[in-house]
Amino acid sequence: MAKARAPKRTLDSYTVKAINKTVKAGDCVLMRPSDSSKPSYVAKVEKIEADSRGANVKVHVRWYYRPEESIGGRRQFHGSKEVFLSDHYDVQSADTIEAKCTVHTFKSYTKLDAVGNEDFFCRFEYNSSTGAFNPDRVAVYCKCEMPYNPDDLMVQCEGCTDWFHPTCIELTPEEAKRLDHFFCQSCSAEDQKKLQNSHNSRHSDTKVDTKRRRR
Repeated sequence: MAKARAPKRTLDSYTVKAINKTVKAGDCVLMRPSDSSKPSYVAKVEKIEADSRGANVKVHVRWYYRPEESIGGRRQFHGSKEVFLSDHYDVQSADTIEAKCTVHTFKSYTKLDAVGNEDFFCRFEYNSSTGAFNPDRVAVYCKCEMPYNPDDLMVQCEGCTDWFHPTCIELTPEEAKRLDHFFCQSCSAEDQKKLQNSHNSRHSDTKVDTKRRRR
């Protein structure tokens, strides 16, 4: 006769003793990888289960993939703290949780005053079987027509208001930070003159932004 499966019960929360943190469904966590040379896995807790005695606690998770874990790999516009919400679900021991973390929306992340070790952001959902992303298109900027990487310094043109990487307009980051005004090659000399005149009596409007600042 087959052994009856032990009944399970769903827990509202679970305190991970190793880190003294309480985790509940909906929280994002860092989980210990089997290969110690790899960074911690990022996951969203979907459900917490234990056996009838409250032991052998398991977490049902939905994995976030780092760009280098995706089929296409890491690309230039991917931020260092960017992750993709995948369709890959799993069950893991709750004791493999190393820390709680926060996966921000892209908009919220760009408004952070400081980015901590446990801060990440997500702007794409990822199909782990096909490598497809949702959304499959996002706004692009600069002459290189790349999506925004919040880690990169960018300069805004006072004419067309588009944003540019200093290297794409033959500037160093230090030179870009010292700019009083900036107009891209596409903006006419007449537009530049009008805007320069309008700024003569007030503070410079040139914007130079890095991550944690909304473009």
